[in-house]
Amino acid sequence: MNLKYENTLFKNNYSIQINGKLMDFSTAKVMGILNLTPDSFYDGGKYINNEQLILSQVEKMLAEGADIIDIGAFSSKPGSQLISVKEEEERLLPALRSIIKSFPEAIISVDTVRAEIAKKSVEHGASIINDISAGKYDDKMFETVAKLNVPYILMHMQGDPENMQVKPTYKSVYNEVFHFFTEKLHQLNKVGVKDVILDPGFGFGKTLAHNYELLKMQKGLHRLNCPLLAGLSRKGMIQKVLDVSANEALNGTTAANVIALLNGANILRVHDVKAAKEAVRIVDYYQKH
Repeated sequence: MNLKYENTLFKNNYSIQINGKLMDFSTAKVMGILNLTPDSFYDGGKYINNEQLILSQVEKMLAEGADIIDIGAFSSKPGSQLISVKEEEERLLPALRSIIKSFPEAIISVDTVRAEIAKKSVEHGASIINDISAGKYDDKMFETVAKLNVPYILMHMQGDPENMQVKPTYKSVYNEVFHFFTEKLHQLNKVGVKDVILDPGFGFGKTLAHNYELLKMQKGLHRLNCPLLAGLSRKGMIQKVLDVSANEALNGTTAANVIALLNGANILRVHDVKAAKEAVRIVDYYQKH
């Protein structure tokens, strides 16, 4: 990991090691979301404890061009509380085993804040750890990811899901996110984590204005020399502007994803893979011709 903050504002030729192969970001990648939760803000309850539906959805996302499937077994929507390790494991591991068995070539990311779950997930075939807490909830997370030698998604969040949307405050949201990432990257570098993806954490402890300010300035985060992930899909920052529900927010999501791509996003984390892949293709063509 290179922590020299040279001017890399327009750099997009990053690559990370996944399962012994390089994934490059000369063209942005799409990460499809699979929520194994009863209470996620958009599709909560749809896939929990239903192997057939889980496999059908993974097959659909892969057929539509998903480069990564991100599996989460706990909700992190505003106001949510962390479930027990046992409950997370019981939701996650059987589904993960089934997905890996059915789609052995798929690249699976696991959304967890616990080192124990991260370790078991990689042992069961996961390839990436996606941690919304950036190691805050488990002081063994960084060293565990280093030992597992897998890419790590580092996300910024002010507060906790339970209280993060209660009057979030910044002097400068961009500067504070940049400083947060700088400190965490030094810690990760120190313990030997090689591949880090940065997620600014849209909707996690940020007002509507904070989210759009961060989206405008997102490209500046490339100075940290890591790929950038944008998770905007059907979130409140889209719902509020358009005055729509999550179910009606696909068109707005596509518009926001295009802005994110133009502002340097290397990965789009989405519920709707086909629409995101089409956005990537349009932006890619626009930028290269």
